[in-house]
Amino acid sequence: MKSPKKKDDGFFTRVHEVARMIPFGRVTSYGAIARYLGTAGSSRMVGWAMNNTHHISDYVPAHRVVNRNGLLSGKHHFPGSDIMRELLENEGVPVEDDQIVNFEKYFWDPNKELI
Repeated sequence: MKSPKKKDDGFFTRVHEVARMIPFGRVTSYGAIARYLGTAGSSRMVGWAMNNTHHISDYVPAHRVVNRNGLLSGKHHFPGSDIMRELLENEGVPVEDDQIVNFEKYFWDPNKELI
């Protein structure tokens, strides 16, 4: 796999590459991906990239990307209101009231894990 930091790839492609590296049973945030890519102010664009995963053929585990507080803020982009929660819980990530329980325990920071 190419390095996600490579600047000649499209932004969405680089976001998708980072998301594919999130380990099973772990989550990260839009902001953590943006910071890893050197675009700290682009958390919203990371969210758009996650929403775009429904339109590409290569699988991206978009359910593993949440907001900075562990809230399942992207859940409305999945078919069915509980799919994102179900996918996370199937990986052992506990969710209560659309928020990851013990978020810091499951948080995967690409800036620490991939450098």
